[in-house]
Amino acid sequence: MNKMTLNQAVNLTSDNITLLPYYIHSAGLTVMYIFSYMLVLLLSVVGNGLVCLVVFRNRKMHSVTNLFIVNLAISDLLVGVICVPTTLTDSLISGWPFSQITCTLSNLIQGMSVSASVFTLTAIAVDRFTKTVYHHHLRPVTALFTIIFIWLLAFAIIFPSAATMTVIRLDNMYLVHDNQMYPLCICFEDWAKAVRRVYTLVIFIPVYLAPLVLISLMYGCIAGKLSNNLRENRVQSRKKIKVIRMLIMVAFLFIVSWLPLWILMLLTDYQDLDRQQTDFLSSYLFPVAHWLAFFNSGINPIIYGFFNENFRRGFQATVGFSSCRSFLTEMRHMLFSLVPPNRVSDKPEDIGQGILLEDIPQVSHRVLEAWIE
Repeated sequence: MNKMTLNQAVNLTSDNITLLPYYIHSAGLTVMYIFSYMLVLLLSVVGNGLVCLVVFRNRKMHSVTNLFIVNLAISDLLVGVICVPTTLTDSLISGWPFSQITCTLSNLIQGMSVSASVFTLTAIAVDRFTKTVYHHHLRPVTALFTIIFIWLLAFAIIFPSAATMTVIRLDNMYLVHDNQMYPLCICFEDWAKAVRRVYTLVIFIPVYLAPLVLISLMYGCIAGKLSNNLRENRVQSRKKIKVIRMLIMVAFLFIVSWLPLWILMLLTDYQDLDRQQTDFLSSYLFPVAHWLAFFNSGINPIIYGFFNENFRRGFQATVGFSSCRSFLTEMRHMLFSLVPPNRVSDKPEDIGQGILLEDIPQVSHRVLEAWIE
């Protein structure tokens, strides 16, 4: 980026030059933004990376629902890696400091990730609905093709917006930092405002409103069906209710997290705001709304660990968060418990394949599961 000293710029330019501060916010607010966005980035990368690792490593978790959850984790991971850093930088600095490619890809990946997330949540609701109401189980191959279709549909919806993203340099407008001046560039959607209004409304319906209604109706039917079956089979119904609670919480938080950003986008497109109002929205409300939307990408793994015991155990086994006491207790069982005489192998990975759990009461369930894995 070309730069010149402030005195050179004043001497070479006319009086109609506009000078803007390089950094938009005060030092305190900047630090708060950086800390908040970096927290989301950490939660998103670590949490969703663990979700993918746990499901891939544990064969017992290779279910259709978990396949969709992995797809949801991948989309959230993309949001954290690509969208969080660029949005944070754009929120702290006047103008757009990146290239044309970054401008296009950031918009494309963010839009595709959001669309893929909501479509995946809808697919999960449809899968649970058909299982509970019609006792129809979706095949893994069908789920895989569904995921491919989800990403193709997400790309088709967001591509028109990404194709119009343009970076331009504004004449006679400069950024000032440390007695240096830098040209001001912006990244924006280069199309007519009327077309943009139509496009925003078009993507709002399939990406937010319609899935919201569909998910609510299906989970309502599922809740009613499970409440009727609770008297017949309490154990199975309670297990299903725990899973449904987790999925409802994921869908609910997605809806709440993205609602403020959708409201702001519709407000800026359908209301004629003056310069002061636009600056206030872009400087303060949009960064907070983006952070809330991105925070949803980092909170999902916490929900899985809180509601689902399999994920919780998988997280503990992967990152080694077992306490010292439990570790010593398990080691004591492993070293001093007698192995039944009808074992099929001396190899730890083969233990449990030909032995019933009742035959080895000395070995805890958690130790046996660790050996099997």
